[in-house]
Amino acid sequence: MYNIIELLFQRYCNTIETLIVQGCENRKDVCAVINAIITAVTKREFSRAMRFEEGVGASLPRGGADHHRLLYLHVPFCESLCPYCSFNRVVLDEALCRKYHDALRAEIRLYREAGYDFTGVYVGGGTPTVLMDELEQTLAQATDCFNISDISVETNPNHLTPEHIAVLKRIGVNRLSVGVQSFDDNLLKAMGRYDKYGSGEAIAERIKALSGEFDTLNADMIFNFPPQTEATLDRDLDVLIQTGVDQVTYYPLMVSDSTRRKVEASMGRVDFRKEAAFYRMISRRLAPSYRFSSAWCFSRRGTMIDEYIVDYDEYAGLGSGSIGYLQGRCYANTFDIPRYIECLHRGKLPLMASRDFTPPQQARYDFLMRLFGMQLDIASLNEKYDGKATRYLWQEILAFLVAGGLRYQHGTLFLTDRGRYYWVIMMREFFTAVNNFRDFCLNR
Repeated sequence: MYNIIELLFQRYCNTIETLIVQGCENRKDVCAVINAIITAVTKREFSRAMRFEEGVGASLPRGGADHHRLLYLHVPFCESLCPYCSFNRVVLDEALCRKYHDALRAEIRLYREAGYDFTGVYVGGGTPTVLMDELEQTLAQATDCFNISDISVETNPNHLTPEHIAVLKRIGVNRLSVGVQSFDDNLLKAMGRYDKYGSGEAIAERIKALSGEFDTLNADMIFNFPPQTEATLDRDLDVLIQTGVDQVTYYPLMVSDSTRRKVEASMGRVDFRKEAAFYRMISRRLAPSYRFSSAWCFSRRGTMIDEYIVDYDEYAGLGSGSIGYLQGRCYANTFDIPRYIECLHRGKLPLMASRDFTPPQQARYDFLMRLFGMQLDIASLNEKYDGKATRYLWQEILAFLVAGGLRYQHGTLFLTDRGRYYWVIMMREFFTAVNNFRDFCLNR
């Protein structure tokens, strides 16, 4: 089948592009049209996908130890809240945070009782390292319950202290991800991070000092903030490369509708027209030292991939407001922290909503996520879907071949240079839809 698709691509893609060019001045305009189409279609489809059935019927599939799964633990507490962040987070209340961790450990035990096992754990937030003693106990509970070999934890620059690092190493953290976002002092001030975490120069020095402490040290960066220019981004890349960090995850700005209004009130209008040029600059500057491990993750050899959605087909979401994907079922925990704690105090999973995806929908999810990791093996996907994956996905594959986003070779689809940015667009809209779902739940 894919030989036929490739033949069609070779024969007709120039004709199709010519038709598009008739309404455009140059090739740059062609790309802008394609980018706009991908944005509009994915926005619509992901918005539909994030419509859950609430309350009645929300349940967890029965577990099994025969899958390569990841355990995601959400810690929603931060010392203060950044205006651009759409994740489920609240200002730290120490007493509440301790009760929360106790509930989180109870939820871990319920997953073990349900028959699940996990080979990796990713702790996100919020800021998971706000109470290190609680984090240590929670990760000890996870490693006691499951056969975990990889541990990833998110943190912020103010927690890169000798005391924090010693605890993280003691509990077996393989990969530490530091929320940097930018090294530009003016941008850090606009984000409300300068007073909290220090200057870009100070943050860079802290990261340099951690060289070799973990298997993978990752810097989380964001591009396309309203005040950001190509010049400020270029300086950020200069500093970033000088740190010698093992891995860089360079996210586009992804905000829910409500967060976007806050960002625009304080920082200016969000303009996605700049995004493609910024992404090309990032890719060009990082390419000599880093390889693509996903469309927005740049790694030196031997490092762990940042995205659990790339490394794992399935993941369980634990914690208030977490979203998980197991056996074709997408589900969400309650966003109400006291309710979350109360459910687990009663020995009950804190599920709020769930949705079962059909086989074609599951195949589309795999198509999106596996190609985000740069390539997709056709035979393995067909095996997963009883030989029907090509039937489910032929339209999507043909469309992206024609648009120049995919290359087919020896049974495998690969992202092209152009295709990497297409996938950045789609993942931006995927996470924006998730963020809008969070807003909906929090405002009910």
